[in-house]
Amino acid sequence: MLNIFLYTGENKPQDDLVHGYISHLYNVNEFRLVEIDIQSDLAAHQKYIGKTPYIEVGPYHIQQPKSSDPIRTIIQSAGERQARLMTNDPGYGKRVEASTRLTKNDRLGYWASRKYMNVIILILAIYLGLPFLSPVLQKLGFNSAANVIQSIYRPLCHQLAYRSWFLFGEQPAYPRKLADIDGWITYEDATGLDSHDLLAARALTGNEILGYKVAYCERDVAIYAGMLFTAVLFALTGRRWKGIPWYLWLAIGIAPLGLDGASQLPSLLNLNLPWLLVRESTPLLRTITGLLFGITTAWFGLPLFEETMWESRQQLIKKMALVRAIEDEKRK
Repeated sequence: MLNIFLYTGENKPQDDLVHGYISHLYNVNEFRLVEIDIQSDLAAHQKYIGKTPYIEVGPYHIQQPKSSDPIRTIIQSAGERQARLMTNDPGYGKRVEASTRLTKNDRLGYWASRKYMNVIILILAIYLGLPFLSPVLQKLGFNSAANVIQSIYRPLCHQLAYRSWFLFGEQPAYPRKLADIDGWITYEDATGLDSHDLLAARALTGNEILGYKVAYCERDVAIYAGMLFTAVLFALTGRRWKGIPWYLWLAIGIAPLGLDGASQLPSLLNLNLPWLLVRESTPLLRTITGLLFGITTAWFGLPLFEETMWESRQQLIKKMALVRAIEDEKRK
């Protein structure tokens, strides 16, 4: 049976008129009319706003028809195409049959296409917030629980104490002497440790005087904070942004972070070579480059993801409407 999808919802008199055109053709063609109100789903509304009443029959479509003639034409064309496919394509019948049944994957896919931003925001919020729970737990005396969080993030971040934030201490951070920040107690002076001892810098989680270390570094905090901020803003504005071009992502997001991060590597080697550039970034610079990377990465990726989800949701809206129409037929 041929399925005709009629999108309505903007102009009821015009919708009723087109519905009448289609109903008049029942005596000429055998088909199933599936009506979809675009006001019932944001994705359908975004796609068909200003076009309704809009008709789709197979690959053919027409918007706001003024008579039954163009509707009859596309129905006949779609019917002829379907007959050819039924004859020449052995798998066509099975695909048509599958399109009339909702599977668990279909239901899950529809839910994901509507709620995926909530899931992304929740994951980012947990991933961003959990490292800050570690110093809170240490402050409260729950050291074992705090160490579990530190262990979870250890494979994901270097956790060097002089490149991390501290809570409940004299300073929010303890940069190396090499960073040369006036007015700050350096890592070496605060701990008595050599900053080239990476294992000690990574293992240090703090004390009552220093405060307690957040479970990942300053740059990672900024990266995921930037991603979370952008994701929330993207969701609140209806997920209608266009993504930034890849070259802007590269120039604004990746290049500054890569340059700032990679240029610090010689300072960890302690080679003492006069020609080797040795530098240490600052908490402010790590935060800025991290935010730029986090914001531009989300800005680049989320609209692409939304486009994929949007296309999937359009197909699922049609399939769900078709299944409802078939169920209505069976009840009659």
